[in-house]
Amino acid sequence: MITFLNGVLVEKHPTRVVVDVGGVGYEVFVPLSSYDRLPRKDDPCKILTYDYVREDQHQLFGFVTEAERRMFVLLMGTSGIGPKLALSALSGLTVRELKAAVVEGDVKRLSSIQGVGRKMAERLVVELRDRISAGEALEAVAGAAEPAPQDARARDAVLALLALGYKQDAARKMVRQAMAGKEPPEDVEAIIRRALAG
Repeated sequence: MITFLNGVLVEKHPTRVVVDVGGVGYEVFVPLSSYDRLPRKDDPCKILTYDYVREDQHQLFGFVTEAERRMFVLLMGTSGIGPKLALSALSGLTVRELKAAVVEGDVKRLSSIQGVGRKMAERLVVELRDRISAGEALEAVAGAAEPAPQDARARDAVLALLALGYKQDAARKMVRQAMAGKEPPEDVEAIIRRALAG
């Protein structure tokens, strides 16, 4: 099992690189997210790899960060997703965006990935949601683009409920109900109190 390569980057293309390790050139397929962070051609390079071996093929897939490699492995564990589609997903969305889309059940966002239709996006949500830890879910949702003040309060309340052990869907529903009505709560603490009161 090849877990990383440490050598010289002799070829660099958006989806494919070649790393010279002791006179042997390794072809490695990479997502755009990793390509953007690789050094210049002919510079020293260390790249994390996933060794994909099947009866009819042996390919290396490379990543700059462990988070990218882990997400690639998670995607590959989803029925119907092979290495090319997993790579396409990492090229279309960042790891954080992928996690947030899965945690929030954002099928539309996942469907925007090249080669992923609505059914595949729904399968990703169902199969990956429980495999993303609570900490990763909090980080992904908290890392979303800065929302409007009211949305920020709702998001913070959802995060607090997640930290208390509630599931994502339940937490969002509780916060929505807490914020409904003529007089929405003024701050996050009030939203949480009302959400817990039911």
